[in-house]
Amino acid sequence: MEGLLKFIHFTGFYNVTPGHLIMILVGLFFIFIAIKKDYEPLLLVPIGFGILIGNIPFLENVGLQLGIYEDGSVMNYLYFGVLKGIYPPLIFLGIGAMTDFSALLSNPKLVLLGAAAQVGIFITLLGALALGFNGQEAGAIGIIGGADGPTAIFIASKLAPHLIGAIAIAAYSYMALVPVIQPPIMRLLTTKEERLIHMKPSRVVSKVEKIVFPIFAFMITAFISPGSIPLLGMLFFGNLLKESGVTDRLGNTARTSLVDIVTILLGVTVGASTQATTFLTPQSMLIFLLGAFSFMVATASGVLFAKFMNLFLKGDNKINPLIGAAGVSAVPDSARVVQNIGVKADSSNYLLMHAMGPNVAGVIGSAVAAGILLAVLLG
Repeated sequence: MEGLLKFIHFTGFYNVTPGHLIMILVGLFFIFIAIKKDYEPLLLVPIGFGILIGNIPFLENVGLQLGIYEDGSVMNYLYFGVLKGIYPPLIFLGIGAMTDFSALLSNPKLVLLGAAAQVGIFITLLGALALGFNGQEAGAIGIIGGADGPTAIFIASKLAPHLIGAIAIAAYSYMALVPVIQPPIMRLLTTKEERLIHMKPSRVVSKVEKIVFPIFAFMITAFISPGSIPLLGMLFFGNLLKESGVTDRLGNTARTSLVDIVTILLGVTVGASTQATTFLTPQSMLIFLLGAFSFMVATASGVLFAKFMNLFLKGDNKINPLIGAAGVSAVPDSARVVQNIGVKADSSNYLLMHAMGPNVAGVIGSAVAAGILLAVLLG
């Protein structure tokens, strides 16, 4: 009987709390929308299942070494890559090996839209400070507005490791909800006439330009923001592997096997870090609200800045303001949203390639902003 009672005390049924049940429902919801709605399934399925792993109740601090926060547990070792910022640069390597910067190179002024969208980061930082977060916590929360999950995790690992779980879940949640959050803002801030603007075809970018770009872009951004070196160094290195024409094997590995493995490890461990006993706090709820605000401000900033640029552009040089929404770094989802809204306004208006310009610029912009925050808040 004593052994039976001991077994019962170790079961999840005995140790379950309302918090565990809430988080299990959240994990199931993530898996549901990933499969049913096709919202970022490569991210939300691992994160959703990770939430289930992290919220099966167990008796803590008895030497079982099960929880992600218990030293010596397998999940704790896997989580090391998140805590030390190892996984995000590897993700950036894969992104670089997938990315074609032609749209940006053919119309360099679109980089301004990627920069404009980063306004959401700094406005949210001020909002977080006003709500009582310290400077480093506010910086880590603000980066959610860049809609770049790996960058958010990288910054949180440096500035506020205790908030990684909430920041990562918020960042990836809003990345997945790009098709839901962005369209109302885009329609609200643009007129029908603006949505009908046709942009002139992009020029053909030479092979030499594609090879030279990652080298010089890295050097310029790294000199401006040395804190961004781990992210942008891997991003542009991955792109050079893709464009050089002599490292196809390395480029293919970076954009397929490597990025898939790291995405699995990152998603599952980030999900498991939402253990109810440490995750469900008023602070986490505030981070979710601030993340949504940051993302909406970033979207609006990109659209409004595109409208501002049009004041100085004439004829077929004008920009369709919708592509400003792609200035956030949710590649390529925000560019797809721009395409969908543009086609609904005019079935012959194809904006996808134009939107990819500010979209990839947003990836660079969020990493530069992250480096600036590190310099200011840790310097």
